[in-house]
Amino acid sequence: MKKKINETIKLIPLGGVGELGKNMYITEVDDDLFIIDAGLMFPENEMLGIDIVIPELTYIKENRDRVRAIFLTHGHEDHIGALSYILREIQVPIYGTRLTLAMAKAKMKEQEYYGPADFRLVDSETVVEFESSYVSFFRTNHSIPDSIGITIHTSEGAIVHTGDFKFDQAASRMYKPEIGKMARIGEEGVLCLLSDSMEAEKPGYTASEAIMARELNGVFSHAKGRVIAACFASDLIRIQHVFDSARDSSRKVAVVGKSLKKIYDLVIELGYLEVDEEVLISVPEIKNYPEDEVVILATGNQGEPIEVLQKMARQSHPQVNIKEGDTVIIAASPLGANEVFVNKTIDILERAGANVFAGKRAVHISSHGSQEELKFMINLMNPKFFIPVHGEYKMLKAHTQLAMECGIPKERIHIPDRGDVITLEKGKIRSTEKVAAGNILIDGIGVGDVGNIVLRDRRLLSQDGILIVVVTLNKAERKIAAGPEIISRGFVYVRESEKLMEESSDIVKGIVEKVIAKPSFDWAGLKQDMRDALSQQLYEKTKRRPMIMPILMEVNTRR
Repeated sequence: MKKKINETIKLIPLGGVGELGKNMYITEVDDDLFIIDAGLMFPENEMLGIDIVIPELTYIKENRDRVRAIFLTHGHEDHIGALSYILREIQVPIYGTRLTLAMAKAKMKEQEYYGPADFRLVDSETVVEFESSYVSFFRTNHSIPDSIGITIHTSEGAIVHTGDFKFDQAASRMYKPEIGKMARIGEEGVLCLLSDSMEAEKPGYTASEAIMARELNGVFSHAKGRVIAACFASDLIRIQHVFDSARDSSRKVAVVGKSLKKIYDLVIELGYLEVDEEVLISVPEIKNYPEDEVVILATGNQGEPIEVLQKMARQSHPQVNIKEGDTVIIAASPLGANEVFVNKTIDILERAGANVFAGKRAVHISSHGSQEELKFMINLMNPKFFIPVHGEYKMLKAHTQLAMECGIPKERIHIPDRGDVITLEKGKIRSTEKVAAGNILIDGIGVGDVGNIVLRDRRLLSQDGILIVVVTLNKAERKIAAGPEIISRGFVYVRESEKLMEESSDIVKGIVEKVIAKPSFDWAGLKQDMRDALSQQLYEKTKRRPMIMPILMEVNTRR
């Protein structure tokens, strides 16, 4: 296929580097701009009340006339979850495989986006032509079927985005990677490889899913009572293993978790999950079977399946609770701060009498390639330049070391930061400038309306609480009509702090009487005086700094 001589090639990660999730990468070839993935990230601990986080879209909006397409590598939320928010800003074709597009549509419906969307189906044989270049695809092995890598062919060589991948030699039909095609791409010439770094710190090879299947079969067959398995709803290979092991051990499966129920019919209809209908039962039907013939599958997003397990362990779940002798399998790897939550859950489950397979006894296998697989991808592609993506900085750095071990010179490797404009020209790779690449925080239906100031206020409220001071003034007679009334929430228990409340009330009363005696006064200034005086007094007495909210009301009783 004929290639136009390209003058400018730039790569810009808007997310997915220095963090876990929020994958979004821009490739610019001359005037054409391509978006690879549109993912979300679940909030960190300090993002109080935030539902999800997506990449900043300023650069995309500023260059909306140049955006030619969005390409999706697979159907996990950290790669498709921000799509509806992009489509609220721009309208371009969205290319993806059959399952990926189906998952994207389901996610957009969940996010209540009903606007236009130009979905275009591709497979590993599809070639999409643009004025500056053409794009092809290759199948990869991941925990969800229909995962692909994306190749943008330029006159200088191919730009390859691997997507998430590993190399499982025992992968089943729906999960087999196209290793031969990857090698051919490498032989034709790869200008730059952007490769998944999630397990770059882990030596050796990621274990085969066949091992996990055998381990699950062993756990299921030896369990004396119920088996309760927790996994993410979008990890279809994990869910398939659970149904297979249930069938082989003559057990019935009851699903707890709304997320899987939403996509269950979808993946069954498309043929990506093979389930014997006789194996599936409803939650109310559990009581009709002996305990050693039951599997309870708890699924959800991010921490949701773990939260369900915690409710079960605390005997507060409305449908299923942990019993002595239950076997609990956590077939999901915790991310970042979630590890503490998972470890706490394991402790609670053990106290409730469950036999837990997690942590060192985990029945879980990563869906990302370890060091030897990452080296194999580098050697298959044999790129001129290398950029590690999808991972925290320590992972990107470890991946850089692997690339150097494979013979790529250090000066041809770039560890990216969000917003870096990485230019490939004259045999060099360099970051020439930066574009806006922060976070957009989604809280309920609000998109980006919660910023650092709001988060700061939420953090203050969570740490020291709030003190509300209500004073009613008779401005005409220049006196206090009612109050001060002091309300504490999350600061101190009022009944046990009466002296402190009385002192605070006296301070407020003194300030108000002094100010309203003047010929004229500023309401805002009065409020600030109240804040300053109370803040100092409360800190001296309690060493806490609650948020202080003065409320001034005015009445006029002069007749």
